Amino acid sequence: MPRYGEHVAWSESSAVTFANSVIGARTNREGGPSALAAAFVGKTPCYGLHLDENRVPEVHVRVNAPLTKLSDWGALGYAVGKKAENKIPYITGIREAELDDLKSFCASVVTYGAKPLFYMQGTTPASEAVQIPKDTVTIDQSDIKNAYDNINDQVDDIDFVCVGCPHCSIKEISEIAEIVKGKKVKENVELWVATSRTTKQLADKRGYTDIIEAAGGKFACDTCMAVAPLKGRFKALATTSAKGCFYSRQNSMKTKMGSLKECIEAAVAGKWNN
Repeated sequence: MPRYGEHVAWSESSAVTFANSVIGARTNREGGPSALAAAFVGKTPCYGLHLDENRVPEVHVRVNAPLTKLSDWGALGYAVGKKAENKIPYITGIREAELDDLKSFCASVVTYGAKPLFYMQGTTPASEAVQIPKDTVTIDQSDIKNAYDNINDQVDDIDFVCVGCPHCSIKEISEIAEIVKGKKVKENVELWVATSRTTKQLADKRGYTDIIEAAGGKFACDTCMAVAPLKGRFKALATTSAKGCFYSRQNSMKTKMGSLKECIEAAVAGKWNN
């Protein structure tokens, strides 16, 4: 794990945003080849978000909306990304954020916005070291609803449920196992749990893998739906991930975003419960 202030060269947009914002490291949004080249030589070009002057917050985003489930953080990322556009946001109004919440937000805000960096008052490590911008926008419950309205398509039948974009934590996997225990994924529906190989090994040891696979679920390690060759395989996706919805639409899928419980129930029923 990088240290605060450390210069790194990462690819994958949500990981870059997490590194810059949640960890406080410094990286541009690299491509795979440039990140690999940096690994070979131990250097990366000194420009962009490696420089102090390019890390200054530019718009104050005041959040006045309850966030009660993981997908709400994806909806918030959509709203912040759209309102901040190409500016670095400084976010206030968030009272509490768990690591999974921040992970979901990072993936969404950079998918629907432009800058892989944000500040969140009282949460991200550099938030007290910068000034809150005077230019202010507000996000309320209507903006969260608008995000869901734009991400969710008009579709009832679901044939693909995927959670883990970004990768599921062991906490999320334990919740999936608890919800799906004793149930069966509907015939002609696939349930994927995307996570890292290391987290999967921990799930194996704790018995979560057996429960999920007994229900008909599958694990996809070290990859996710955003990069998987899925075009033509499925018609409609249910997920907790706003980023997953964005990329699945590029694979000609209809999308539904909701809570972990709503997604697992869709895998069992083959339908989205509106």
